[in-house]
Amino acid sequence: MKRPRHHFRAFGATGYLLLVVSSLAAAFFLKFDFFISPDTYAVLVDALLFVMLAKLPVFYFAGLHRSLRAFADVPDLFRLLASNVVASAIFAAVTLYSNGEIFPRSIFVIDFLICFISMVLVRFSATMRNEAWVWDRPPKKGKAILIYGAGASGSTLLREIRSHRSLGYKVVGFLDDDPSKRGALIMGVPVLGGGREAARLVSRLNRRRAKVEEIIIAMPSATGREKREALANCQAARIPCKTIPGVADFLNGKVLAEQIRDLSVTDLLGRPPVQLEEGPIRSHLAGRCVLVTGVAGSICSELCLQVARFNHGRLIARDLAVSELFRIECELPERHPDLELTAAPGVIRDPDRLGELFGRYPIDAVFHAAAYKHVPMMESHVLEAVSNNILGTCNLVNVVRQHRVPSFLMISSDKAVNPTSVMGATKRVCELIVSATPPAKSRDTNCVSVRFGNVLGSNGSVVPIFQSQIAAGGPVKVTHPQIQRYFMTVSEAVSLVLQASTMGTGSEIFVLDMGEPIRIVDLAVNMIRLAGLVPYQDIDIRFTGLRPGEKLFEETNTAAEHMLPTYHDKIMIFRHRPPDWSTIWEWLSHLQTLLRERSEHAIIEHIKMLVPEYSPGEQWTEMEQPAAYGARLSANGMDPGTLVTAETLSS
Repeated sequence: MKRPRHHFRAFGATGYLLLVVSSLAAAFFLKFDFFISPDTYAVLVDALLFVMLAKLPVFYFAGLHRSLRAFADVPDLFRLLASNVVASAIFAAVTLYSNGEIFPRSIFVIDFLICFISMVLVRFSATMRNEAWVWDRPPKKGKAILIYGAGASGSTLLREIRSHRSLGYKVVGFLDDDPSKRGALIMGVPVLGGGREAARLVSRLNRRRAKVEEIIIAMPSATGREKREALANCQAARIPCKTIPGVADFLNGKVLAEQIRDLSVTDLLGRPPVQLEEGPIRSHLAGRCVLVTGVAGSICSELCLQVARFNHGRLIARDLAVSELFRIECELPERHPDLELTAAPGVIRDPDRLGELFGRYPIDAVFHAAAYKHVPMMESHVLEAVSNNILGTCNLVNVVRQHRVPSFLMISSDKAVNPTSVMGATKRVCELIVSATPPAKSRDTNCVSVRFGNVLGSNGSVVPIFQSQIAAGGPVKVTHPQIQRYFMTVSEAVSLVLQASTMGTGSEIFVLDMGEPIRIVDLAVNMIRLAGLVPYQDIDIRFTGLRPGEKLFEETNTAAEHMLPTYHDKIMIFRHRPPDWSTIWEWLSHLQTLLRERSEHAIIEHIKMLVPEYSPGEQWTEMEQPAAYGARLSANGMDPGTLVTAETLSS
């Protein structure tokens, strides 16, 4: 392995030696009209010795021999210029000191120009050869395409398409919304017009030359709105469109042109990649025993993958869905062989089984996501929602306290803010339980909640539902034309959850920056366009009305919560006075009584006592009167005055 490297360096040194000598000789011949007298020849011989001693060490220390011609770029040009300036100055100083007045001064300038230009030609010869080869032999066959975006990414894509002829693409023009670029040429390819002219330009090109079959969007740093507009413009031309990944996606050794892919719903969010502070996460998880509940969900599946990336200890995956547990048990060890994985089937409503689990393993951190989350379904199954979400969380918190687990994080929902659904109300109760949890005696147990919105592509979300409806030919069913939701990708939601787990000191509620809310009908329109179809023509959109428990708009915080920043710009914290644990415990005790009585109306009223901002649906309007409900509480040995009120929560 060493011999080729030495040969390469020796060849480079010999090349620079010949170039330096020939440049000076050429300068003398040009100066004296190709006639060298004996006296001038003696001066040339001395100068050749001086120029080698002056220039070759400078070129060596500048590292010119290490640069590869195939990757020459603008920084190499500046390096060549600076090296030649320094080398020529040293050569001039040495020569004038030695030969004085007899050496022609113009030789220094002529030698500098010849040497610099020759080195530039040699260094950029590979680039010029490749460009000239592509220019002289344009592809005669191939898929004619337009590149949407005449910026750095678009020009890079054009260069790589020309360098990789096997891709079968032929670029016939650019689209760009910048008016100043219209009519310009990029590597000989014209900027034809703006994105809104795509349909007209495609029609004109199809009449004159090869049919344009595809548009590639080369705007990896564009916002979600810009990408959605670009998609609409491409769809108006009635031809497929694709995109290229951002910088964070193509650092895998492949060239940019080989990663052209179809647009996805995630692209339309247009968010930059979330930057993690990996140091705190690694120190928080490395070598520890971590329990994740609800791993069958898409969010927790990703959570397990990211926990395994930072953790070389033990991961305990718990869920009732045995098939999904088996899948995780098969996949995770292949990706992370150093991880000790334990699949623990079971429910969180069984405190005895939870106690056995915590007694068997020294658990250091808990990520709790097990919950029933489907809003309309839970409106019809109140007992199950309350039993699983509230009592399950309470069981888990109690076991965490008993075993003095240092860290507990519960994944909540934006539906817990001013809830109108049973699911949202149970999540708000869980937040209060976690916030009210007192620390363990010997060492603190930090119990925090993280609140975020809908996750694109998660189980039961609108994306897979819309995809199946589009595949079936429609219609795509949207509940209301004005309904909006916050959306995040699975990876960014889980990344921020891990980041938030390192910030908690106890009782906080963290909320993740989810950007701007997106109208569901706009999401449906864009997904139809991604399928290459025309909304309301090929696929109809039908509005079905709000379902039980749904709101038009989701919120991120209540009026009593004060938003504060954290050191991470994508995570905020809500400070509030947590309710008293004894009050929560008394409320939970009576809740268990109501569950045994299976009185759904009484349970809804009981939740309203703890979460006064809860607005139940119309099916719960005929409830017990407050006086009658207070009598029920007193009959069961509970004082209604000890319950949490709105004034207590906001104080």
